[in-house]
Amino acid sequence: MATTAASAGIGHASTSSPSADKYRGAVVEDLQLPPAFSLPADEAISRAIEMAYERDFSYIPVLDKNRKLLGYIDVAALKAKWEAGEANPDDKVSQYMTKFKRTASTPYTIITPSTPLAELEDFLKRNEFAIVTDWGRKFVLGVATLQDLENFVSRRGF
Repeated sequence: MATTAASAGIGHASTSSPSADKYRGAVVEDLQLPPAFSLPADEAISRAIEMAYERDFSYIPVLDKNRKLLGYIDVAALKAKWEAGEANPDDKVSQYMTKFKRTASTPYTIITPSTPLAELEDFLKRNEFAIVTDWGRKFVLGVATLQDLENFVSRRGF
């Protein structure tokens, strides 16, 4: 999640690419992503790892007590720290999350269910994943990756 990872998920992609034809007007909702789950920043990492593997998720959004999106957990990196003895089961998610950059020079790209897949693809060229939210960024609806786009294309035969 590089410059790309820390700003991943929330922003506004406005460029169009030659891949637009590949998706034939499809939007993020057409990916049929599994519903996202998020964790509070004070959740134990043992629970984060357990939930991620139950759902086969690579990235987990982290929220504050007011449900404001703070950042994300990279599950593979967290698991590696756990296995190396660098993380304890009762440690809090906030200790291992990557915070989203919230600056004027790092604008958010808002990815919603109605975002065209061509725009999502452009965003994912610069970011490892995208957090799909409603327009008001009040609810995390899903997490999209390049693999989700590839699966969509192969299912549709585009």
